Amino acid sequence: MAEQMPVRICQVCAVEFTYRKFLAPLAAALNQNGYAVHAAFTPEQSDATLERLGLAPIRFHPVTIARSASPLALARSIWDLWLLFRRERFSVVHVHTPVAAIAARIAAALARVPLVFYTAHGFYFHERMPWFQRWLHISLEALLAPLTTELLTVSTEDASLARRLRFKSADHIHAIGNGVDINRFTPPSAEQRQARRDRFGLRSDAVVVGTVARLVAEKGYGELCDAFAQLAAHFPQLQLLLCGSRLPSDHAGAVEQRIQQLQRAFPGQVITTGSLEDVEAVYEAMDIFCLPSWREGLPYTVIEAMLTGLPVVATDIRGCREQVLPEVTGLLIPPGQSAPLAAAIERLLLDPALRLRMGARARQRALVLYDETKVLQSQLDLYGQAVAALKSRNQALLR
Repeated sequence: MAEQMPVRICQVCAVEFTYRKFLAPLAAALNQNGYAVHAAFTPEQSDATLERLGLAPIRFHPVTIARSASPLALARSIWDLWLLFRRERFSVVHVHTPVAAIAARIAAALARVPLVFYTAHGFYFHERMPWFQRWLHISLEALLAPLTTELLTVSTEDASLARRLRFKSADHIHAIGNGVDINRFTPPSAEQRQARRDRFGLRSDAVVVGTVARLVAEKGYGELCDAFAQLAAHFPQLQLLLCGSRLPSDHAGAVEQRIQQLQRAFPGQVITTGSLEDVEAVYEAMDIFCLPSWREGLPYTVIEAMLTGLPVVATDIRGCREQVLPEVTGLLIPPGQSAPLAAAIERLLLDPALRLRMGARARQRALVLYDETKVLQSQLDLYGQAVAALKSRNQALLR
C-alpha cells in the first residue's frame, strides 16, 4: 500500500511580525504532528530566506497582503492567494489578522479549499467604535462566515459574541485561548532584577511602570503618556519603560512624537527600548505593567507580565477583562481615559505590598490558564477532528 501523503496546511497572515511572534509555535506543533505546513505572508525584506525567518522546515510563500482599505490592494491579495492555493492544493487554510482573513477566505473559496480555519485574534469591532463603522465590520464578518469551516477565537467573550451574532453554529465556534512558554517568563531574583535595571538605565530605587506594545495609538500610548505626566511631577521615583516599535505598515508617527515630548519634559525618567527579542528582560525590570488598549483579543503581553509576577493595569475591554481579576491580579480602568489610569498607577505605586500580592496571584492564574502546550494541544485536537471528518466524507463519496 502506498504511504499516505501528509495533510497540507497553509497558515496565512498579513505580515512577517505576526507569524514570528504569534503563529510560529502552532506551525511547529503541526509540523511535529505530521502535517505538511506552509506559511504565507508579506516578508519585511524582499530577500527573505527560510533561515532568516526561522521557518525551516516550514515552506514559505511570499505574498503581498497590504494592510489598507484599498479595494485594488485587496483584489491583488486575493489573486496572489488564489494562485497559491490552486497550485499547492491545500487541505486546510488557516487565516489570521483582519485583512489577510478577508482575502484568504475569499481566495480559499474560489480555489475550493476543503477546510478553512479562521482565528479571530480579537474582532476588529469594539464598543467604542462609531455605530456605523461597528455595524460595517460585524456585517463583513457575517458575510464571510459561510466561507469559514471553523471559527476560532482567543477569548471566551469573543466566542460568546460570535454565537450571539450567529457568525457560525455553536459547534463550529471555539474559544482556544492564548498561551506562552511558562518557563521563559518567571519572577526575577533580586540580582536579575538589578541587572535588568542596569541594562536599561533604570534606577534601583525607582518604581517602574511599563508596557510592551507596538507604537500605535490603539495600544493607549497617549493615555499612558498623559497619566505618567500627571504623576511624574509629584512622584520623582516613578520611571516609565516602553518596549515596542512601529511596523512599516503602521501609521503612528504621532505616538513617537508624544513619547519624545515626554522624554524632554522628564529627562531620564522615560526609557524606550525599541523592539526586543529577549522581551522577558523588560518585564523583569518593571514593578507595574500597563496595557491601556482600545481593543484586544487576549493579549500575550498581559500573560507574559502575569507570569513574571507583575500586577496588571488594563482597560475594561474584551480579552483584558477575561485575564485581569479586578482587585485580585490587577486593576481595570475605562479605555481612552488618562485620569483613571493615573489613579490606578498611583494606588499601586504607593502600596508595594499590594503590588506583590497581586503579582503573585497573577502568576498563579497565568500558570493555570495560559500554558502554551495546553493551548496548542486544543488546536491540534480541532485539526484532527476536522481532518478526520473531511476524510470520512471523501471516503463516503467514493463508495
